[in-house]
Amino acid sequence: MVTKFTLGAETMKTDVQPKISLSDKDREGVVQILSTFLADEYVLYTKTRNYHWNIVGPQFNDLHKFFEEQYERLNEIVDDVAERIRTLGGKSIATLAEFMRYSRLKEHPGLYPDARPMISNLLSDHEAIIRSLRTDLETCYKRYHDVGTNNFLTDLLEKHEKMAWMLRSFLEGKPI
Repeated sequence: MVTKFTLGAETMKTDVQPKISLSDKDREGVVQILSTFLADEYVLYTKTRNYHWNIVGPQFNDLHKFFEEQYERLNEIVDDVAERIRTLGGKSIATLAEFMRYSRLKEHPGLYPDARPMISNLLSDHEAIIRSLRTDLETCYKRYHDVGTNNFLTDLLEKHEKMAWMLRSFLEGKPI
């Protein structure tokens, strides 16, 4: 899925542009895709951290630790995506306003669901990211000729698939 916003020429202006066999137009297209993923990843990171702080109930200890493991992985992904944008000569979006503007995921301010809906919400967001990654990694390769970002997004896809599997496993089990 190609993003439908323009970050503007400022996001690609640096003193020294990378000379990596990708045209400016191709790099700009990839940076737009990555910027959307950066926003999505940051919203999911924040939602996961929120649930880590606000989980209650009989599975508190297990889910508190589980959510911590997930937000730590997401924090690494956020950093990797931002650095990939910089590698391509772009500027990484970095404010909450920008993340909310460009993210395809939605927050639920003021809502503190029980454990099961928390897990379902996170699973839904991971699966939305997985669906977008499947489309956008092909776009990076076929339309923008960026094999490096295609590979990078494939790695992200695998990470999100594993996190989604772990969330799904919690939903399939019964509480102790």
